[in-house]
Amino acid sequence: MTAKDANEQPAIRFEPFGPDRIEEIRPWLDDPDVLRFTRIPDPQPPKFLEGWLRSYEDGRRSGTREAFWVIDADEALVGLAVVPKIDTETRTAELGYVVAPGARRRGIATAALGLLSARTFAERGMVRLELLIGIGNDASKRVAANCGYTFEGVLRSLYFKQGRHEDTEIWSRLANDPDPAGDCRARISRP
Repeated sequence: MTAKDANEQPAIRFEPFGPDRIEEIRPWLDDPDVLRFTRIPDPQPPKFLEGWLRSYEDGRRSGTREAFWVIDADEALVGLAVVPKIDTETRTAELGYVVAPGARRRGIATAALGLLSARTFAERGMVRLELLIGIGNDASKRVAANCGYTFEGVLRSLYFKQGRHEDTEIWSRLANDPDPAGDCRARISRP
């Protein structure tokens, strides 16, 4: 991969989340940050990935969920961008992302959230997008701020995993908020 200037985002594109690349993310499920900051259970039950995939395929058909593989310009799988909740009545959606451990600190999360936000506003007609970020996840807070999201507050003891409750920050962006600075706009790679 070629070097990029400090203000340039990596070229990425989305592919629909599907079975073709599911085995590539199995190693991510052991990553401490993925386990700490996502809803992926620890330990995962048998056939977790297959059930997770099925839930997103069902959600895509019903219009209540969506997910995409994040692919870089070298055709490498570098992340996953998700819309785990779509409420068409209130026109609100929750967004999220996971960056492959080896692809972190390259701007992938910012590029993916920028592209996912723009796509969800444009294609789904959402009025409000939300991010639920673990209180200790400083990297995701920076990504949210860079992509024009506003910190709204702390939802106390919202997150429950491995017998523990943790506080979660809620960040939002509205369709009529000012367009974020250029650092959130992904360069879209064309295959």
